[in-house]
Amino acid sequence: MQVHLVDGTYELFRYHYSPANKDPDLGATRGVVGSCLALLEQGATHVAVATDHVIESFRNDMWPTYKDGTGVDPRLKAQFPVVEDALRAFGFTVWAMVEQEADDALAAGALVAAADHRVERAVICTPDKDLGQCVGGKVWQWDRRQDKWFDAAGVHERLGVPPTSVPDLLALVGDTADGFPGLTGWGAKSAAAVLDRWGRLEGIPDDPLAWDAGVRSAAKLNAILREQFDLALLFRDIATVRTDAEVGMVDAWRWTGPDRAARTMAEGLQEPRLLERAEQIAARLNA
Repeated sequence: MQVHLVDGTYELFRYHYSPANKDPDLGATRGVVGSCLALLEQGATHVAVATDHVIESFRNDMWPTYKDGTGVDPRLKAQFPVVEDALRAFGFTVWAMVEQEADDALAAGALVAAADHRVERAVICTPDKDLGQCVGGKVWQWDRRQDKWFDAAGVHERLGVPPTSVPDLLALVGDTADGFPGLTGWGAKSAAAVLDRWGRLEGIPDDPLAWDAGVRSAAKLNAILREQFDLALLFRDIATVRTDAEVGMVDAWRWTGPDRAARTMAEGLQEPRLLERAEQIAARLNA
């Protein structure tokens, strides 16, 4: 058995800003529903979609400039509840996050799936580097747009650090998409080299003369790290996904077909083909 855990927020943004989207009010929603149906057409059986029902989260209380939806196209923001309702109508499990974020739900789902002996692979469907910290063992990451797959070795090749060090990497270099800056002077190459050598922030030697990771300006970077160590720990905490979201168990994520609301939803989306596809998939599964 495989389970597919879809980053619905990423998908909604991707389809909204696609050059092919000619309908800024509903085009992204149609795209996300169609994308999830495509997973089923490709053989997926257990699919759950995580969304940021409210863009703000508990992390906004941790850092003043953390992402809050400022600047997001209102026509895109208005589609979050619409896509959630549409996905439910078409039979998908939806985790609409309020206090936590979609990433946290995906992490929780991956943890539950990995613990189920029936699950051979749990696939987190997103290119988001933050979710690399969840990869390992049964858990893989899949960038569907580029069809790139990442296991633990793939995350290491992509980011320069193993999955366990991803939050530490983000703590040093920051994450502009999430709205926290990292530490002054620390770039991706220097941070990756140091963390690939010592793993976590606490493992980095206090004496820069002991640094043997081939990093330039070690004394300067070390001074910044020591001066802002508490800040680095805060950023790491912000970047660390939580795994305690209520996501249920694997059996609840099995797709069993669209419900009666799907017809009305397809009509509202002005895309009857979505219902036809869902019914064809259901007929195949029930044959």
